[in-house]
Amino acid sequence: MTGNPTAPLRVALVGYGLAGSVFHAPLIATTEGLVLDTVVTSNEERRAQALAEFPDVRIAASPDELWPRADELDLVVIASPNKTHVALATAALRAGLPVVVDKPVAGTAAEARELAALADERGLLLSVFQNRRWDNDFRTLARLIDDGELGDVQRFESRFERWRPQTKGGWRESADPLEIGGLLFDLGSHVVDQALTLFGPAVQVYAECDVRRPGAVADDDTFLAITHVNGVRSHLYVSATTAQLGPRFRVLGSAAGYVKYGLDPQEGALREGLRPAAGEPWGEEPRELWGRLGSGESPLTGGGIPVPSLPGDYPAYYAAVAAALRGTGENPVTALQAAATLDVLEAARRSAREGTSVTLLPHPTEEHSA
Repeated sequence: MTGNPTAPLRVALVGYGLAGSVFHAPLIATTEGLVLDTVVTSNEERRAQALAEFPDVRIAASPDELWPRADELDLVVIASPNKTHVALATAALRAGLPVVVDKPVAGTAAEARELAALADERGLLLSVFQNRRWDNDFRTLARLIDDGELGDVQRFESRFERWRPQTKGGWRESADPLEIGGLLFDLGSHVVDQALTLFGPAVQVYAECDVRRPGAVADDDTFLAITHVNGVRSHLYVSATTAQLGPRFRVLGSAAGYVKYGLDPQEGALREGLRPAAGEPWGEEPRELWGRLGSGESPLTGGGIPVPSLPGDYPAYYAAVAAALRGTGENPVTALQAAATLDVLEAARRSAREGTSVTLLPHPTEEHSA
């Protein structure tokens, strides 16, 4: 890391596909104290896109070009295909560089814990990009729970559903285990992380993973049921085949329930080229999309009261990473938290394959934090 405590931290971004170009690059470039120094991509079209959007960025064709000049960098962000995450994170850590890895950090919980151990051994930051902890609906729900508005939460329903009846192809829809494709490990990484963050470790997992669409080879319609150590039950749905979308959240407590429809607006804004800026509104949604809190009646027939959604705040993730690198804050998402999510995803895969529920033994030193 640079010896000047006020100099921007220099970031290399590996991968400039959807994750790199839509999420990571804009958030890095608009975070105070960070500068996008290098983009790694061998794709000519993506190289041109990166230079058009960030004229001062350096381009590298391969991650191997980064390691000899590790002293010129302060952070490596890995937004390349899932199967490359472990190898690239390992190389970066061995080169002495802190790392952010897009989810899922690895294909197995064991690999995630090995990466965590390597980062600890080297005294380096290893963080996992679980951006949906900063979704507007998740932030709002966490506040309602913390304020006791729901009473004791008994059941948490979370849906990340889409209507995509035609397959797109590519590694995300590959059945090859090495690609770590399918919705269980893609969208499932988000909904499981959110459930564990809110309600703590899982003790039992049941799952149904189906391949519905013609030509599909990886799971595209998946359900997970988690029993948490504290007794809360989470029912999680991820699907590309949902012709009628359900609520994003339905959370039932002893005093009230909270129902919220619609996705956080930040991904859509980033895809449209909008960027967060200091002092400007970001991640806000109109009143008609607010969730409702109440009891005894459906929100669709007027039950409950509207709850103002807190603004979504993806920029907070990289602001926290910058603070952690400077020693003034904590790692916002640790590799051990990501490993706990992978424990659940691996158990879900086994459950779906064997048609039975799977009991987990919690790791006593690992926790998700609300």
